Amino acid sequence: MKSLRGESHEALPETISRRSQVFWRRSLYGLLGALAVGFIIYVLQPQPLVVDLATVARGDFQVTINAEGKTRVRDRYGVTAPVTGDLQRLSLQVGDRVRAGDTIAQIDPLPLNNQVKAAQGRLSSAQAELAGVNSQRPKPAAVAQAQARIEAAQAAQAQAQTRVEEAAAALTQAQRERDRLTTLYEQGGVARQELEARQLATTQRQQELTMARQQVTATAAEVEAARAARRLITAEQRDPDYLVGVYQGQIAAIEAELVSLADAARRTTVTAPAAGQILTVIEPNRRYVTAGTPLLTLGDPKKLELVIDILSTDAVQVRPGARVIVNRWGGDQPLKAQVRLVEPAAFTQISALGIEEQRVNIIADLHQPPPTLGDGFRVEAQIVLWEAQQVLQVPISALFRCEPDWCAFVVDQGRAQRRSLGLGRRNDQGAVVESGLAVGDQVILYPGDQVGPGRRVRGR
Repeated sequence: MKSLRGESHEALPETISRRSQVFWRRSLYGLLGALAVGFIIYVLQPQPLVVDLATVARGDFQVTINAEGKTRVRDRYGVTAPVTGDLQRLSLQVGDRVRAGDTIAQIDPLPLNNQVKAAQGRLSSAQAELAGVNSQRPKPAAVAQAQARIEAAQAAQAQAQTRVEEAAAALTQAQRERDRLTTLYEQGGVARQELEARQLATTQRQQELTMARQQVTATAAEVEAARAARRLITAEQRDPDYLVGVYQGQIAAIEAELVSLADAARRTTVTAPAAGQILTVIEPNRRYVTAGTPLLTLGDPKKLELVIDILSTDAVQVRPGARVIVNRWGGDQPLKAQVRLVEPAAFTQISALGIEEQRVNIIADLHQPPPTLGDGFRVEAQIVLWEAQQVLQVPISALFRCEPDWCAFVVDQGRAQRRSLGLGRRNDQGAVVESGLAVGDQVILYPGDQVGPGRRVRGR
């Protein structure tokens, strides 16, 4: 018995050691199995989708039309040759300053001066011809004499008519006496001789009346002859009238030519129409030019405006007075301008892709153009159509169409949730949020087909 108990006490620690080893071995296997199962579950379950996130916030917002433009001198003067002639070589160069009235070009006036002298000679010749025509006319004395002859003949005619009336009265009286004596003779109251004497007197009165009437006819013929003579003189006066008209027309034409030539001779000295700088010199060399040939352009580079051409569909939204922000003009700070005019007519332009476009020029005034900016410089302009301060906005890249609304995916507790949004104004970068989002919401940018409601996501 003692030996058995002694053996039992000696075997007990060894038994406990084996059991402990078995326990720890089983625990290790269980832990490894749990880790293996966890790893398998981790591998097999969906992983969070990595996405780009943006935070919805408030800020200033603008709706603009972005386009290229160029500067232009507002008051540009194109100087042309006012007359035809030999242009002297120009001494001015691009950039030179001139004052109003300064001589900027000279055309040789000698040919015009020679033309003036030739016209003056032709004028003197025409005036001499006109004077010669007037010398051929009848003198005023001849006209007065013809008129006096007419008046004398008319006076003689009047006297003859008076004598006719007197002779007729005398004849009537003689006839009454003859008739009375005839009655008395038949009654035996007078002698035959007395009756015959009265009959002879009556015959004489009749002859006197006839002669008086012949005298009236003669004086009437003299009146007509005098009038014919005056008509002849008047016709002789009118005969040279066509020559007078010809020479007067020539004189008027020559005088008008002289006025034109004198004016052209004065304009051979070309002066600056306004103060400014020479922008371009088109004809620097000496040569023969015709009237209207462009010589140079000048203007004041301090008075600049912008010419921005945009699509006609965008131009209908632009109003005079709209603010313009000028970028990439060469300086560090943007420039300010204001729309003055939306041109009423569009023009056709072929784009770089070969598409025919209707475009409209927008004219804007620069408020304070820098001295380094000149005529024809390229700029990038933003025409502000609408702007507001501290409005809630979302990036445009977070939006997608979900009929009939716009939607965005919002990250809520690590999962994507779709939201329908009410949007206001939009530009190329974002849109004004009217409903559906709040400040601090995180939205997914560029959501693809893998993003769906409830999908686990995480930001980059």
